[in-house]
Amino acid sequence: MQRSKFVLSALGAFAVAGLLAGCAPGASSSSSGPREEASKDLGAEEITLSLVSTPESGESTKATIAAFEEQFPSVTIDYTQTNYEDYNKSVNLALSSDESPDIVLLNSVANTVKNDLVLDLDPYAELYDWADVYPSNQLDQWRVAEDGTTLGPGGALYAAPAGFSIVGLYYNKAIAAKLGITEAPTSLDAFEADLAKAQAAGVLPLQLGNSQGHSSFVVQLMGQAADGAAEAAKWVFGAAGSDFATDGNTAAATKLADWAAKGYIPADANGVDLQGAVDNFVQGEGLFFVDGNWDASKIGDGLGTDAGFAPFPGENVTAIGTSVAYAISSKSEHPNAAAAFLDFLNSPEASEQQFAQGFMPVDPSAATPEPGTVKEGIVNAWSQVVESNGLVGFNNNATATMNDTLTAASQELLAAKISPEDFISQVQADWAQTHGQG
Repeated sequence: MQRSKFVLSALGAFAVAGLLAGCAPGASSSSSGPREEASKDLGAEEITLSLVSTPESGESTKATIAAFEEQFPSVTIDYTQTNYEDYNKSVNLALSSDESPDIVLLNSVANTVKNDLVLDLDPYAELYDWADVYPSNQLDQWRVAEDGTTLGPGGALYAAPAGFSIVGLYYNKAIAAKLGITEAPTSLDAFEADLAKAQAAGVLPLQLGNSQGHSSFVVQLMGQAADGAAEAAKWVFGAAGSDFATDGNTAAATKLADWAAKGYIPADANGVDLQGAVDNFVQGEGLFFVDGNWDASKIGDGLGTDAGFAPFPGENVTAIGTSVAYAISSKSEHPNAAAAFLDFLNSPEASEQQFAQGFMPVDPSAATPEPGTVKEGIVNAWSQVVESNGLVGFNNNATATMNDTLTAASQELLAAKISPEDFISQVQADWAQTHGQG
């Protein structure tokens, strides 16, 4: 809070159980709580920790390990990464195995806390004064109530931030200029006018890959821009009485279905994953593209100064985001060493690597983009969203099964197999199974 003016964000994933089982020299099969009292004193013992992450979220973390090991020469960190989808499917299995990794990327709480797979980090938050380092709303995204599912203030802390993500609107400046579009749209009407202009000129209006359900980003951004970030966040956190069937979300699902019917998105979107869509956008296919800053380096390298980024247009300035966050396994034999690494993730060295990969850094002074680059657009968008207090966590983290539900339902919506109302109902039904009826 005191150190950073940013109000923050993230996304990531995990490895197949067999792969992870072979990379955990610091783990043990017995567990129920920390094996040592919280302390900054790591002793002189040689310690090896295992850390697992994904390519999207883990590159900056991997780059930070050498600096940490130089400062803590008795600690070695073995880093392993695997693709997002496999990671999310197997993270809990890996944590519950006899050879659990010590430190894991936590993309969502899901059942990880309910099953006692990760440690309560409050003792370390107090030890390292994390309340003075991070905005409270970022720690709140990783605080979990005693029921193991409800998120937000008052719960125990189970993950620590390592950079922040923001999902917004990428655009191709060169294509926009040819179409006579001189700036990113700030209203939904202007956005739709630009989509129509692109299609009329034979240009794909909106690049999209939906084999992993990423069209749900479009629904969420449109919905929360209409409803407001505060109301949207209640549903994501699992607040009692929340309902996905808001005016904003219903209109958003209807718009997405309409855009699919009009040909504003690729006809094969359901068969293309996120990185495939990134590749297509970098190759000049699409005026706009909804994605997170985790792909900023790839898009910036591919399009150069033609790559732009802005908040998604709407009545309220909002974005999807959370922190790239790491948790400590309940089975780790060296939680103090693991916590020392989590604390190092807010260091100047780590912040520099976070921004180099496109994430907003924990230390805002590291956010110094080159003028005219996509990272400059991200920093500017971030400032606008922070100013409006418009950051909302990912809808797909609302329950342990929500990502699967959003993927399946959004694919049916794009294929015109269900109505927008059916889409809304399926999403709310999943939410209600975990949090109760709205």
